[in-house]
Amino acid sequence: MTNPLSLLIQIKNLILFFIISLALSGITAFFVETELRFLIDNFNFGHLINNWLYHVHNVLADLNKKQPFISYGYDWLAFGHLIIALFFVGALKKPIENNWVIRYGMIACVAIFPVAFIAGYFRSIPILWQIIDCSFGIFGFILLFIINKKTVQLKKQIQYG
Repeated sequence: MTNPLSLLIQIKNLILFFIISLALSGITAFFVETELRFLIDNFNFGHLINNWLYHVHNVLADLNKKQPFISYGYDWLAFGHLIIALFFVGALKKPIENNWVIRYGMIACVAIFPVAFIAGYFRSIPILWQIIDCSFGIFGFILLFIINKKTVQLKKQIQYG
């Protein structure tokens, strides 16, 4: 059996990793056009993905020239990620008391699937890209599931230890 202090450190490290990942993924929304240009210029992901990235970059660059206010939506996307990441700070400070945040995050990760597939279909997003979006839900859910399991284990050890 893992000692409670060691388990608490593991939980906090995993939550911190989740917070940083969520914040970084949000921050990238501020610089989408630049990031797309970088990806196109420096990586080869295969024909389908390269064509999609090139198409998205061209449309976004054109839109930013003609109607820059549309990218304000990306700014709000970034802001949303940062605010959601802040909720996990409570779980970082007091994992047992705030484990509801972890469970809520797990629900949010599952909710990515219908949004990606329904909105993706109506917005003509290629299925491969919808699957890539869903991968964030899969990885996030797995990480939060592990955190939840360890937090429940810690709570039991403290109560009955």
